[in-house]
Amino acid sequence: MFDKFKRRSYELEHIDTGNYTAAEYEGCIGELQIVNRWMGDAHTLKATLLTDVAAERLKQFSVLDVGAGSGELLRVTATWARETGRTLHAVGLELNERSATAILEESRGFPEITSVRGDALSLPFEDAEFDYVICSLFTHHFVEEQVVQILREMSRVARRRIIVIDLHRHPMAYLLYTTLGKIILKNRLLRHDGALSILRSFKKDELFELAKRAGLRHVWVSRHFPYRLVLNAQTT
Repeated sequence: MFDKFKRRSYELEHIDTGNYTAAEYEGCIGELQIVNRWMGDAHTLKATLLTDVAAERLKQFSVLDVGAGSGELLRVTATWARETGRTLHAVGLELNERSATAILEESRGFPEITSVRGDALSLPFEDAEFDYVICSLFTHHFVEEQVVQILREMSRVARRRIIVIDLHRHPMAYLLYTTLGKIILKNRLLRHDGALSILRSFKKDELFELAKRAGLRHVWVSRHFPYRLVLNAQTT
């Protein structure tokens, strides 16, 4: 069993092959928001991006979320910015048209959030256009060469810092997901793809090496509960 955790899996997820119905995709968006809320991505965002904004005493800041899904983390950021008296400009980038639309639909109460359809491998933005560029549970969908290019593009359009949150390829994470997932999750996409996502994800040294290949400086990779890796890189 432990051998399959030594190296990344390259088996494609249903979400990447298009092997799903429209109803399954809609259900996946809803359940994924719940999973992300309980499994630590919002908490990890607060411990990284929001902590840095507070430490820098920024009264206004901009954020690009690459592969933003339904924009959940942007709404977490916008809520915090309002509560702390800050002005936010936030953009969620999605290649998938339905996801780009979902960002706007789910963020109706947040005019500071917009969405753009675009390719993470060639971001449709100017150099240093955003203070921060983030992505969450995104890079494991790509092979190493693509991850390197995504990191380069994120760094190119970020003025201050890029933050990459992804899964930690760990046997316990896989065991917990496959056992609890059978009980809690109803959506076929989420049950299958979530487990495969762990097998496609990274170990700490692997993510660090990809950052170095991308030419990033001032890089560090840290572990966060539960079974998350966070890559930080300063761009200034």
